[in-house]
Amino acid sequence: MTISIVLADDQALLRATFRMLIEANPDLEVVGEAADGDEAVAVTRALRPAVVLMDIRMPGTSGLAATAAICADPDLAATRVLILTTFETDEYVAEALRAGASGFLGKDVSADALLDGIRTVAAGEALLSPTATKALISRFLSVTPTMGSTRQLAALTVREREVMALAAEGRSNDEIAARLFVSPFTVRTHIQRAMTKLHARDRTQLVVIAYQTGLVRPPAFE
Repeated sequence: MTISIVLADDQALLRATFRMLIEANPDLEVVGEAADGDEAVAVTRALRPAVVLMDIRMPGTSGLAATAAICADPDLAATRVLILTTFETDEYVAEALRAGASGFLGKDVSADALLDGIRTVAAGEALLSPTATKALISRFLSVTPTMGSTRQLAALTVREREVMALAAEGRSNDEIAARLFVSPFTVRTHIQRAMTKLHARDRTQLVVIAYQTGLVRPPAFE
């Protein structure tokens, strides 16, 4: 199945570069483009792509506001937002993740990493595995503590909490399965049940909830 993509970036040259790179792959297709946040929301609502590649800094309505609007729209529940940013300077990333973004990449990302990232979020997985990404998210969440309560986790079974905590540490389904001596299918089932109970859009949002509720503590608190 072809993965449909909308490119949202105020730089036309960058959009053209991404389009050429993406469309060189038979399983990926750019179906629309946007130069600002308002246009990104409108194009996404019209085309309902699998993935929106979103620049967080754009004139007018930002990529952050556009991400929040897209992720809050029930008609776009199947659309994933992949943020493009600069790791060291973009302090809006945590807000974008809380709004429902599925992950983020630096604009200096390699071609292969970009393509893999698109496929990863399209599959409903979190793009949180790189060490730098996890460290950044942890830092932002640690300096912006939320009022998340352990009561939010009361609906989960002990095993679901355990799997959720390991996912929040950046472990893959296979790694969690090996750690708990269960099958990857069982891990996926626990992840899906936890997402349903906590009303999380995807695995990324589940990870954010794990930090917000204190199920997993960022390194700064350890």
